[in-house]
Amino acid sequence: HVQLVESGGGSVQTEGSLRLSCAASVYPYSTNCIGWFRQAPGKEREGVASIAFRGGSTYYADSVKGRFTISRDNAKNTVYLQINKLKPEDTAMYYCAADRRPWVGWCGLGLADFSYWGQGTQVTVS
Repeated sequence: HVQLVESGGGSVQTEGSLRLSCAASVYPYSTNCIGWFRQAPGKEREGVASIAFRGGSTYYADSVKGRFTISRDNAKNTVYLQINKLKPEDTAMYYCAADRRPWVGWCGLGLADFSYWGQGTQVTVS
């Protein structure tokens, strides 16, 4: 079982920046991808970015390309999501998730691709 802990959320003004962190005590060997998702009130959870845990390839939803950057520090078992030029529509609970599926050459952004989830960190933009 993987325990993921998100941090770094908060209340920021439009055009501000935040760096979210997703820490795990250890990622299982079966983990190949880590993803960041968000869920705004009344909306479905959506994937915004994912990263290959070993190779470092990154994947982004079209809606966040250019403003969001996902990165990892394997020595710290931590994955980051840098969010720049925040907009009010970025207001949401942000979750990180880890997969356990065999490596298929890329990481997805679908909820079904991921098995382990954190509790989330709130981002509010005004």
